[in-house]
Amino acid sequence: MNGLWLVVMGVSGCGKSSLGSALAIGFGLPLIEGDDYHPPANVEKMSRGIALTDADRAGWLATLGHTLADSSLGAVLTCSALKRSYRDQLRAAVPGLRFVFMDIERAEAERRVAARAGAGEHMFPASLVANQFATLESPVGEPGVLAVDATAPLGQLVAQVKAWLPAG
Repeated sequence: MNGLWLVVMGVSGCGKSSLGSALAIGFGLPLIEGDDYHPPANVEKMSRGIALTDADRAGWLATLGHTLADSSLGAVLTCSALKRSYRDQLRAAVPGLRFVFMDIERAEAERRVAARAGAGEHMFPASLVANQFATLESPVGEPGVLAVDATAPLGQLVAQVKAWLPAG
């Protein structure tokens, strides 16, 4: 499928990277892992358990928007996209951008992030999950958004997304 720009979004621990990777492979599109684009100052803040501010995220979101727009045949981006204004910034860069919102309960997200952090697999400590839930403005009801249960099996999630997208 060409001409598909898709953001897999949600709080830390929801499974954005797993679903994003599966969708990128399934659609033959590049995967843009949003966390890889954070500037060193953001990574440092998060690793110390300090929540990012809108100002911290502004340049990062601009970079992600440019990176998406530069992917002329489409791409799959993993990005928390917690606020409507963040999603709108990405939409401005790529008109017709679609979002898959990985909906998850706070306790499950905290459990997943704690397990990842304990295994040394991620920069994001579990203590910041509460801040992400406080920041999250649900995208449900916005155009071009599909909400999925983040605890569903990966194959089921991929099938849901594929069924939601127009044939192409």
